[in-house]
Amino acid sequence: MTPVEVKRGNGPIVLGMPHTGTHVPAPVWDRLNDRGRALADTDWNIHQLYDGVLGDATVVRATFHRYVIDANRDPEGHSLYPGQNTTGLVPLTDFDGHGIWATPPDAAEIAARRAAWHAPYHAALEAELARVRYLHGVAVLYDCHSIRSRIPFLFEGTLPDFNIGTNGGTTCAPEIAATAEAVCRGAEGYSTVVDGRFKGGWTTRHYGRPDADWHAIQMELAQCTYMHEAPPWTYEPARAEAVRAPLGELLARLDELARAGGLS
Repeated sequence: MTPVEVKRGNGPIVLGMPHTGTHVPAPVWDRLNDRGRALADTDWNIHQLYDGVLGDATVVRATFHRYVIDANRDPEGHSLYPGQNTTGLVPLTDFDGHGIWATPPDAAEIAARRAAWHAPYHAALEAELARVRYLHGVAVLYDCHSIRSRIPFLFEGTLPDFNIGTNGGTTCAPEIAATAEAVCRGAEGYSTVVDGRFKGGWTTRHYGRPDADWHAIQMELAQCTYMHEAPPWTYEPARAEAVRAPLGELLARLDELARAGGLS
């Protein structure tokens, strides 16, 4: 199993998908307990949801599960949200705070996984961002995520439908953030927040370099917008088609902004 799949397009938008993979190598699977083997914290069906939404986009998708190693975490292990419940580079618990390992990995095992899985994913992602920036003078990373709408261990209440992350406006030009917010707030029947509980993961923060014409924005969707939020995690076509409309509009407008130039 290769760590990453790349579907190359010629537009300025790159869709990052670090959490849709479900591959777990046998030696890692053997270390997980029954709860871990449920793989509950997958960004289920996200690659299906975004398939074809923007035809000329590049897609970079991790094939491995986040329990192997989380491609959206700092490779040095620093917390994304100090002082808050979250999961790390190799999660020790699931999103409900329950342990997932029969035999947790040690530092040497984590280092081996980082080299085998995390590093190749980011090498591919960085290469594609550099390629489209060469073509267009600008690259826009749109990092695709989803999560259950109610997870008391991570946040109170019900999560908004569209959770836009720009790390406080630092990872992309203001026009990109404003466009994303305008499209999402204009989508009837959906709720939106910018830099709420999810401000953008390590990927967004690492690649968001507006001064170098590399822009990054994260979209964390509540899974109830397109699927059933419990096993077997069923994709619901009617819901999915409804939410694909604003997502398609958003990506098309970001594509137009990037091609027009002048992002500040």
